[in-house]
Amino acid sequence: MGAGSLNYVPVLVAAIASFLFGGVWYNAFSRQWLEAVGMSVERMQADRSSLGLYVVAFVAQLVMAWMLAGILLHLSLGGLAPSIRVGMISAAFLWFGFVMPTMVVNYAFHGAKRVLSVIDGGHWLGVLLIQGAIIGWWGVR
Repeated sequence: MGAGSLNYVPVLVAAIASFLFGGVWYNAFSRQWLEAVGMSVERMQADRSSLGLYVVAFVAQLVMAWMLAGILLHLSLGGLAPSIRVGMISAAFLWFGFVMPTMVVNYAFHGAKRVLSVIDGGHWLGVLLIQGAIIGWWGVR
């Protein structure tokens, strides 16, 4: 079930699983997140309850899973077989090298509270680790 060399089924499953993780994560840290961004529950419900925002979030998860699968595919072409371990290590390196540095810089210039970097950074680490585990376990071809 792949177009070209990439199997898109694990990409879709990884995107769905990581999207669901985001719901659980931000539900668990909702009070701290709202405080860090300086928003009331009422404003959050009024301003950010649009279905469109959730579509954007899911599409972002889908793009991330697709790109991670592409990286794992390239690693496999070099002889490194996909596995849960390879997927999760690759995901962690991508998070540490790309996601967190961009977030830290952006949040620093915006004057955001450090706890926001911790909450959002933890979310994206979880997203990538889940995606890496699923895609690595399932395979990319």
